[in-house]
Amino acid sequence: MINNVKNVFSIKDLENLSGIKAHTIRIWEKRYDILQPMRTDTNIRLYDLASLQKLLNITLLHDYGYKISKIATYPQDKIPSLVREIISSKTAKSHAISEFKMAMMNFDQELFFNTYNWLIAEKSFKEIFHQVFIPLMNELGLLWQSDTITPAHEHFISYLIKQKLLINTEKLQILKQTKLDKVFVLSLPMNEIHELGLMYLNYEILLHGYKTIYLGESMPIDNLKDLKKHFDSIVFVSYLTVQPERDILDSYIQKMSDELLDDTTELWYLGRMVEFIKKEELSDRITIFNSITELVDWI
Repeated sequence: MINNVKNVFSIKDLENLSGIKAHTIRIWEKRYDILQPMRTDTNIRLYDLASLQKLLNITLLHDYGYKISKIATYPQDKIPSLVREIISSKTAKSHAISEFKMAMMNFDQELFFNTYNWLIAEKSFKEIFHQVFIPLMNELGLLWQSDTITPAHEHFISYLIKQKLLINTEKLQILKQTKLDKVFVLSLPMNEIHELGLMYLNYEILLHGYKTIYLGESMPIDNLKDLKKHFDSIVFVSYLTVQPERDILDSYIQKMSDELLDDTTELWYLGRMVEFIKKEELSDRITIFNSITELVDWI
């Protein structure tokens, strides 16, 4: 890595960000001269942000049926204008994801807001979150693991998405609740800081007309118990991304069951760690979900 903020990329980074195999990028370069990489003293290809932007645009055109041999003949400014012309509802999702990636790589707040505003003119916030933000965040996880992006990139884009979530959640919080049979309490286990998914669930549950109590990250089980004094019928929702770790996961679930479960409460779990929960020993008042969509359909 050249420095902490990445503005120079390897061919592997380009593959990770665009979805085009490194081998194909090399062929396109050699045959059609579509990118002009810089080279190190040891002849390793390096690319700048302009090359990344160009490749993301070419990928969109290519997905849309344009041949690389044809794209290669276009003058520099024709590719972005063609991309703008063909952006329809069919390609909006992939274009928006590319634009958000560029906003992230450049730490460009203005590009993030412009892309979001363009989307919200056509779609509901719920559609944007499902069609664009969820796939984007899934991709970011992989980009981070492969060292293509730094934690700074991930934090930058996550914060902007959280901001949009909070604005849209507040609009729902001021409405009168329409469903009174249960209250949802949303929290994360100790040392779990990945709260974007939980924040989105809060929005969805409010959208369905329920009251929510959002407690967020690092909540001790003992503190959750206090809520039972205030509300009769509670669904405790936990999002387990990296915590609790696998070796203590089942004992954590057991402790939550012992402390919180009775005839008036339920426990709902989702997140990356739920695949490791021993399901055969669970109470019928515990529900495991494999995705946000599955949970939302269940509400």
